[in-house]
Amino acid sequence: MRYLICLAFVILTACDGRPQNIALGTLERDRIAHTATTNEVVTALPVKQGSQVTKGTVLVKLDDTLQAAQVNKAAAQVAQAEAHLEKLRSGAREEEVAAAVAKVAGAKASLVESEANYKRAIELRKSKTISEADRDQKLALRDANLAGLQSAREELRILTNGTRIEDLREAEALLDATVATLASEKKKLADLTVVATRDGILDNLPWNLGERVTAGSPLAIVLAGKAPFARIYVPEPYRVRVKVGDELVVRVDGLEKTITGRLRWIASEPAFTPYYALNQEERARLMYLAEVQLPDSEAHLPNGVPAQVELP
Repeated sequence: MRYLICLAFVILTACDGRPQNIALGTLERDRIAHTATTNEVVTALPVKQGSQVTKGTVLVKLDDTLQAAQVNKAAAQVAQAEAHLEKLRSGAREEEVAAAVAKVAGAKASLVESEANYKRAIELRKSKTISEADRDQKLALRDANLAGLQSAREELRILTNGTRIEDLREAEALLDATVATLASEKKKLADLTVVATRDGILDNLPWNLGERVTAGSPLAIVLAGKAPFARIYVPEPYRVRVKVGDELVVRVDGLEKTITGRLRWIASEPAFTPYYALNQEERARLMYLAEVQLPDSEAHLPNGVPAQVELP
């Protein structure tokens, strides 16, 4: 609506015979909206609205109890993954190898005993002293002890051959994943403390202390920059006469002095009806939105004040 009013002023100026080399507008600053990343309760508002803030100033704090617990959980998972990887790299302990060797020796002894009992059972069966079932039982026991010996030897081989490279890579990947998760959780925790990303004025705090905010909603509005800029509409006939970097004279309502500003941006497209749909007379009414930056010495000037810029 403010822009339409400015456009109306320009048209009226053209009708009443006043100078045409004036671009009308208002003083503005970049509007920085710091939004909530989650639904939490506002626990602190350390800066009052309207205060000057610098980059890094804490503006709003949200309850971080739950997120702090998530960070601790992720840190524990990292420690667990690190310990697992270190265990694989270190290999089996001496005690584990010794126990496996003893198990092999025990399996050998059992096999020797069962082998002897089986041979004895064969001789006794020939003389029909024992039944065929007794002989088969001795055979089964011998075979079971043989399998036990083979299993014990494989367990010992696993311990002495060390960890497979595939297992090491899997453990390393798991550690990388847990480290990334921890970094993500820490970032979420840091986002619960909203800090200014630029110097400026804290214009608005939409939420009150103790309220539960909505994710995505603005928590703090900062008007960035020291001095404001004049947002103006440049009439079409003057568009080719100005370029970014030009120094222009700015008049602010309520001030007798003039201010020299620098054109920092101008639109490449007209703000309203496309030029190719207009005749030559109508094209003179086209406007190009532009911004004229005021020097830092004018940092005291408020937003919203009408301004006029003299065009060459």
